[in-house]
Amino acid sequence: MVNCWGLLTSQEKPVPLKSVEVELEVRDHVATVVSTLNYENKEDKPLEAVFVFPLPGDAAVCHFSAKIGQTEIVAEVKEKQKAHEEYDDALSSGREVFLLEESDQSPDIFSLSVGSLRPGESASIRLEYVTELAVQADEGLMFCLPTVLNPRYQPRGSEDVCIQVTSVPASLVPYSLSFSARVSSPRPVSKVESNCPLDALQYLNTEQTQATVKLVGGHKFDRDIELLIYYKDAHQPTAVVETGQASVKPGSLMGDPVVMLSLYPEFPQAVMSSVASCGEFVFLLDRSGSMAGSRIKSARETLLLLLKSLPMGCYFNIYSFGDCYEHIFWCFSFGIGKGASSALINGLAKEGGGHAQFIADTDRMQPKVMQSLRFALHPTVVDISFKWDLPKGVSVTVLSPPITALFHGQRSLVYAQLTGQSSEAAEGCVTVKYSLAGHPSQNQLHFSLKPAEDTG
Repeated sequence: MVNCWGLLTSQEKPVPLKSVEVELEVRDHVATVVSTLNYENKEDKPLEAVFVFPLPGDAAVCHFSAKIGQTEIVAEVKEKQKAHEEYDDALSSGREVFLLEESDQSPDIFSLSVGSLRPGESASIRLEYVTELAVQADEGLMFCLPTVLNPRYQPRGSEDVCIQVTSVPASLVPYSLSFSARVSSPRPVSKVESNCPLDALQYLNTEQTQATVKLVGGHKFDRDIELLIYYKDAHQPTAVVETGQASVKPGSLMGDPVVMLSLYPEFPQAVMSSVASCGEFVFLLDRSGSMAGSRIKSARETLLLLLKSLPMGCYFNIYSFGDCYEHIFWCFSFGIGKGASSALINGLAKEGGGHAQFIADTDRMQPKVMQSLRFALHPTVVDISFKWDLPKGVSVTVLSPPITALFHGQRSLVYAQLTGQSSEAAEGCVTVKYSLAGHPSQNQLHFSLKPAEDTG
């Protein structure tokens, strides 16, 4: 078993990482994360280095650059095999070259090959990615910054030695971390909480729709940084328009404005009281090598809590698996313990039409388990459709896949590309129709076609 963590040479020896700077920009329900990694080769010979780090399973990397001295390299997206060939060619000729790629075995682990560093040379790596924030049981939006590389399960026969990463003791981490967050939304920001000490929340306008917060210095690197963001009037639908890139020709995905709709229906108490009195539930339990140790114990406790909470008269069955599996429907998945693969857990829920929950070692499992059970028992929002009313000359193309269902307490985002020209004062309108417990409902949302200003 190979322990891979942090910045390593090709011989798996650590390269000193000097500092990490993280800037978080949250716009409504979407986070943009900009991380800058600064490190230095203190050896007396050139080093070929690799940095292994986790990202959310649904994150999209949108920028990657590296600066060595006065030379800056900005990455381009290329086919994987071709990128490897160009990287090897540049490395053999002694040029500085960087390679960022997603792991084949675990899509939420990225490895960064930073090529050859000369003795005494410093390098700065800038990585930017975007990810949607999940709604928690108390209606807060969760953002997690992994500062600890926790173990990932490596299937038998895998040749990727860098998937089995282990956490780093805080006493062995010589680098510093600065973390700041900026939150903006059409609705007021109610509060921001964290499992780590924060400075006081600072509002940037009288409407309290924009705020900033910083992590108190001296982070011990013994836990991931978690932020919980709360908005007032959370169930009101919102629309945010983002301008296209000025350097890209209009008429393309990156050149046109894009609108993001946030749909978070509020379930009336009369509907909530109609809990299913009976039903059939199938529980799927992972007993593979990734569940060794305390994880299988937590899984048993989770299953027991679910069984005890089922209404009388329900049918249930339990399937456990190791090396084989069967296709399932309406799958509600639980990631148990640190290091659970977000790509696997979210993927199971997505394919099964259910919902994913992550239960860390320090979390109380009951709120998250009971939230998923409520999702399964209560009526769901179905038959969701959108009708757009836009000014003449402006058209819309919906980019998001169709929403088949929304559970109580679940939020969904819809992205759409706007094509055409309009005046700055122009407005658009979208009507959202859906059915809840057999009763049709609709919301009408008017929004400005003027893109939101970039406050970053």
